[in-house]
Amino acid sequence: MANKKKKHYIFTDKKNPPRAVMSSILGVISLGAIAIVTTLTFRTQGNAKSEYGASLFLAMIFSLVGVALGALAKMEKDKFYFFCYLGIFLNLLALGAISFILYAGAYGL
Repeated sequence: MANKKKKHYIFTDKKNPPRAVMSSILGVISLGAIAIVTTLTFRTQGNAKSEYGASLFLAMIFSLVGVALGALAKMEKDKFYFFCYLGIFLNLLALGAISFILYAGAYGL
């Protein structure tokens, strides 16, 4: 007899929470802004314009909102949680990068 494979279908009504997707998008935007500002600052040999600081401040606000949205989305029941974890991770990574930049600037690393 041929080895019959049983087809198992799992029907679910789980969806990705919109807050989690927005959290991931904010994390990507924040990390992109940090990468661009860091690259532009290196090109000018450390002479950062005030616009760079303003954009990093905005990226920090985006990251804080992204962490909050990811945490709120994680509390929802019967949802897919991949974008929750991804958004929280990306936003915490962005906050860590901004913290490192501020620490390096304050203590001259």
